[in-house]
Amino acid sequence: MNVTRRAALLAIALTAGILGGTVTPALADPVTDPAPLTCLGDGTAPDAAVRYRTETVIDAPLSTVWQVQTDVQGWPSWQQPVTSMELLDEGPLRDGSRFRWTTPAPATPTTPASTMVITSTVHQVLDRSCIRWSGPALGEGVRIDNGIHVWNFDEVDGKVRVRTEETWTGAQAEADPALSTGLLGAGLEAWLADLKAAAEARS
Repeated sequence: MNVTRRAALLAIALTAGILGGTVTPALADPVTDPAPLTCLGDGTAPDAAVRYRTETVIDAPLSTVWQVQTDVQGWPSWQQPVTSMELLDEGPLRDGSRFRWTTPAPATPTTPASTMVITSTVHQVLDRSCIRWSGPALGEGVRIDNGIHVWNFDEVDGKVRVRTEETWTGAQAEADPALSTGLLGAGLEAWLADLKAAAEARS
């Protein structure tokens, strides 16, 4: 996948925006465990029509993987589509923390090129175990009312299994669930690949 295509797909997933157009993402095999991911008992939107779940195994210490993922100010250094990041609260990421970030969304036949503004709020976090955040993403002609994202981290045979699940809700997202799910899935697969590369490079 070339850099431009990969950046566009990840931008879509990061913003949780529906941009229209035709995309044929390369998705992983479905995860066989039917139980939804949760963090301290809370998960994604239970009735969402747009949902994707995937996982990877990272050959790095759990502390490193956790640090890379939760140091949101560092996202632009290893995720090309994240063009800016602003912490709205002081201190480490915790329950109630908010952060605002931007990412470009390419033009499509139905929407103009836009800069998406995402304001995420952390609802649950358990050190080196799980994190759950949500928030809207807004751009010119592009909107998602709420994206809920859950991450789980656990050690397996000296490595780290990272599982993630996200749902999108809102009129644009739900207008074409199959397309939206494809876009979301491609972006999450790219996110995990980048997280794996960044964490393994630091170990």
